[in-house]
Amino acid sequence: MNLAELLSRIDDAIYTWCLIYLLAVAGIFFTVKTGFVQIRLLKDAIRCMGEKKQTDKGVSSFQALMIATASRVGTGNMAGVATAIVAGGPGAAFWMWLMAVLGSASAFVESTLAQIYKQKDGDTFKGGPAYYIERALHARWLGIIFAISLIATFAFGFNGLQAFNIVSAFQYYVPDFEHSSVPMIVGIILFVVSIILFFGGTEKISWVSSVLVPIMSCMYILIGLVIIILNIGQVPAVLALIFRSAFNFRAIFGGFTGSCMVYGIKRGLFSNEAGMGSAPNASASAEVSHPAKQGLAQIISVYIDTLLICSTTVFIILLTGQYQGGEFDGIPLIQQSVSAQFGPFAIHLITAAVCMFAFTSIIGNYFYAESNIRFISKNKTVMTVFRILAAVMVFLGAQNNMSVAWSLADITMGLEAIVNIIAILLLSGIALRTLEDYEKQKKDGKDPVFHESNIGLTDTDVWKD
Repeated sequence: MNLAELLSRIDDAIYTWCLIYLLAVAGIFFTVKTGFVQIRLLKDAIRCMGEKKQTDKGVSSFQALMIATASRVGTGNMAGVATAIVAGGPGAAFWMWLMAVLGSASAFVESTLAQIYKQKDGDTFKGGPAYYIERALHARWLGIIFAISLIATFAFGFNGLQAFNIVSAFQYYVPDFEHSSVPMIVGIILFVVSIILFFGGTEKISWVSSVLVPIMSCMYILIGLVIIILNIGQVPAVLALIFRSAFNFRAIFGGFTGSCMVYGIKRGLFSNEAGMGSAPNASASAEVSHPAKQGLAQIISVYIDTLLICSTTVFIILLTGQYQGGEFDGIPLIQQSVSAQFGPFAIHLITAAVCMFAFTSIIGNYFYAESNIRFISKNKTVMTVFRILAAVMVFLGAQNNMSVAWSLADITMGLEAIVNIIAILLLSGIALRTLEDYEKQKKDGKDPVFHESNIGLTDTDVWKD
């Protein structure tokens, strides 16, 4: 058994027998307990994105949202969706959509908890699952386990994968690509840019994310909308195909680990990250007057990621029909699909989109990992070594193997998500009381302002009376 086969088996075991059930249970539980907060308070969620920060040097709610979206909206929205459809069939799209709606309730809870237990870090704030696990569950050892798994996932797993996907976007342009020097050249360029940004600090990362994410998202959605309009007559048939494939239970349970359900949930989790404990690291950095505000804002991030960006990829692939036959997969499949509609020139647009998606994901992923390095150690030498290693991993990822890259990212993401889901289930009462406090103040005509005593807490750092 080679490395790729071994990782694939571990990957299947984690998701098939554990994580799928945890995600489903957590999503349903939080959806019911919050009274469908992701739908009921959607207007509030949109409004909370515009929450103003109190200082010049802090991170605004919108900037924190864009950092989270930068990590969420990456090549997983393109290559991940393409892989899910090729391997699991068109029905995988439905399971991605379902996980986004259910998972957005989990995203609300984890981001609200991150805000409650955030800590002051110079001119900004830091926090996330490691911090609320330590403070609220009194289990620093478990917080360290989470931090290590997140660092492995984002700094070394996901960033290597994003670099690989950038390189794969150039496959179209280079004959005998696998034996060319392109992966090495692109890897060196990414290494240099990563070093500059990794040593640039939170303000530079948040600024770059808040500028690039809206631009790249709108550009990609526009391409998808044009394809949908040009093929509007086929849309009902495509939707019917998705739902028919999603509920073909004989096909699903006859080969469960390779079914559209499993691939949809895996790729959906990789894409929107709801419940896995990543976005709370960005949410904690925001300056808001009430923790629930940032929790609500993160619902929008999940919707942008899956219901908009992933759906764009779904319709690009299914409306052009290039996924049939299995000749293409990942980024090359999307390039071929767009080329079939607009001609070879459109491939350049997809290449540009891939580079921007992956680049901003690398930035967002690093932001998460740095926050957790700070949780483990405040030693400056440790941080410097980590920044260099993270940039080296970007370089190495550009030379990676697709099968190994996906499996490694899936495994580390799965382990991280398991720890976080258990933690937010145990701490759900705190988040629910915070939501009640927010809604009570809104009902009284106030702009909600939070104090720890509002919900009976005495152990926060920044919300004391």
